[in-house]
Amino acid sequence: MLSVRTLFLNIGHFLDHYFMLIFATAAALRLTAEWGLTYAELIPYATPGFIAFGVCAIPAGWIADKWSREGMMSIFFIGIGLSSVLTGFANSPVQIAFSLAAIGVFAAIYHPVGLAMVVQGRKKMGIPLAINGIFGNMGVACAALLSGFLIDTTSWRSAFIISGLVSVCVGIAYLRFTLNTACSINSASEEKTSDKVMEPASVPRGISIRVVAIIFFTTAIGGLVFQSTTFALPKVFAERLTNLAGTATLVGWYTFIVFSLAAFAQLVVGYLIDKYPVRIVFATVAAVQCVFFILMIQTDGVFALLIAIAFMLAVFGQIPINDVLVGRMVKSEWRSRAYGIRYVVTFSVMASAVPLIAWIHGNWGFDSLFGLLAFAALLIFTAALLLPDLSDKREALETGNA
Repeated sequence: MLSVRTLFLNIGHFLDHYFMLIFATAAALRLTAEWGLTYAELIPYATPGFIAFGVCAIPAGWIADKWSREGMMSIFFIGIGLSSVLTGFANSPVQIAFSLAAIGVFAAIYHPVGLAMVVQGRKKMGIPLAINGIFGNMGVACAALLSGFLIDTTSWRSAFIISGLVSVCVGIAYLRFTLNTACSINSASEEKTSDKVMEPASVPRGISIRVVAIIFFTTAIGGLVFQSTTFALPKVFAERLTNLAGTATLVGWYTFIVFSLAAFAQLVVGYLIDKYPVRIVFATVAAVQCVFFILMIQTDGVFALLIAIAFMLAVFGQIPINDVLVGRMVKSEWRSRAYGIRYVVTFSVMASAVPLIAWIHGNWGFDSLFGLLAFAALLIFTAALLLPDLSDKREALETGNA
């Protein structure tokens, strides 16, 4: 039964990122022409959704810890699906902004709740979080692919409506599963006690403060990098792969290929952070980002496609690192709230990244954006070098006593 629950959690991560990026493709490839707005004018309407994505993470985590993680996941599936259907009926930028905000409210549930369930009862968290992360990144990839296909074959509205109905069906199946197993919808107290045996030793205060500060700093900068690359890549390819991608479907396919290949970097990074010091793995991933963001400046054609694969490998590979650090530093009964705080930081920065992308693209183009991202990756590299050599809390304790 645990494997079935894990499958539902992984599907949830897929849908979470999928719904948050349908609009990115629709705006880049169809809505600009349909609504008579430029790309820079249109994409800020996605901002309310990303603000809700961040702000609502803390209350979602608090409710899950106090009430039920299983119950909150049921609300996630059904709520985000119905909100997506609503978005498909929007007739103006203002209407779509409100609808995307509703998607963001329900999307905010997943990370504080779903990730706490994924790491529940585990000492080695890298591989489970990496596999879960692959599903999330495949959601990013499929948002571009399926949206592009549906734009060419039917309309942008179908991307929201059909996907929303699928999510509602998954939510009903998940609710039936939870009601038909020992994991009842009011099992929050059981969840808290089930993995107490896995709690490692306490961390010295000085080590805790340093690691938490690094987590929040790299979370903020990493959110900017992740949002800028995943949101803007369809438009980047539309501009720079003109000889390779002449239709929305082809742009979607190339974006899908890049995101799909890059998604599996999380599995490699998850394995490495279970085996080696997080500091070394983290710094290496950030260094790779910095190098390839610089190489992407003034690059187009096949070379741009290859560089995009390289920097997305590093961007996606970074995702499980902070989640592992949170899982190691925080007790089970606090994890939903801790992940909620972590993702408030992430998604608040992601929300601000949307108008930033519009402003930079409208004034200087994507070369300036990649220059900014290279500097951001350099900051992450520097912060990662300040981490203690942690493999778990016991190693942190030894480091603090050294």
